[in-house]
Amino acid sequence: MPDEESTSRTAVKTYVPAYQKDAWQSHADELGMSQSEFVRTMVQAGRRHFSEDETVDATRTPQPKPTDVSQTGEGGLADRVREQLSSAGALTWDELVAALTDDIEARLEDTLDELQEKNAIKYSGREGGYTLVEP
Repeated sequence: MPDEESTSRTAVKTYVPAYQKDAWQSHADELGMSQSEFVRTMVQAGRRHFSEDETVDATRTPQPKPTDVSQTGEGGLADRVREQLSSAGALTWDELVAALTDDIEARLEDTLDELQEKNAIKYSGREGGYTLVEP
């Protein structure tokens, strides 16, 4: 079990051009993340590409695959909205969006990890993000 010292938080500072900070903030906002969480997540994702022997986090559980949200039948978006409202009562637009998309970040990270392991994509800081690996 980790001791208190190894799990305490500390600040890390970096200096980037204003346009890059703005782009990161916009992307973080789209993902519903703070800028700190966004940067931490992206650094960890980038490090996975360089550390093939990194241990997989055993606390993460596989997320179920989403159903086609255009469906109106069982498992479709309409059913998912009804399910959320029946369990919570009234929800705002933002609360509904969050409830219906809560696992997208984990699914995206898992997918990016899988594609990198298969050498189908790579993360390139020089190119500004993820790119396809040419055969």
